[in-house]
Amino acid sequence: MKIASFSPNLMVKNVNKSIEFYCNILGFSLVQTVPESGEPDWGMVEKDGFFVMLQKEESIKQEYPELNSQNSGGALTFYIKISDIQEFYNKICSHMDVSHEMHKTFYGADEFAITDPDGFILVFSESSE
Repeated sequence: MKIASFSPNLMVKNVNKSIEFYCNILGFSLVQTVPESGEPDWGMVEKDGFFVMLQKEESIKQEYPELNSQNSGGALTFYIKISDIQEFYNKICSHMDVSHEMHKTFYGADEFAITDPDGFILVFSESSE
C-alpha cells in the first residue's frame, strides 16, 4: 500500500465558522464547499499541500450512522510541525487565546497549542535541529 494523501474529515457544528477559522487565523485556502453557496454541509481547506475536510455534524452522522453517539469536536489533537514558530505564535496571540503557551518540550521542540471552534486541539511544533 502506498498512501497518496491523508486528510482528516472533522465533524463540526458550523462549516462556515470552521472555514473562517482555518482560513483567516491559520492561513488555509478554501478549496470547495458543498453546496457551493449558502450554508454548506461540507468544506475543504488546504495549506502547503495538506487538506482538512470539515463536515456538518448532521451530515456526517447521516453518512456514517456509527457516529450518532459521538459529539462533534474534542478528544483529538493534531500535531503540526511548522517553521518560524515564534513569528506564527506572535500572530496567533493577536487573534485568539492560546490554550498552551509556547514552551520547550523534554524532547527539545518549541511548542504551543490552540483550540479550534469545535474543540479540536492544534499543537504547533518546531524542532530546534
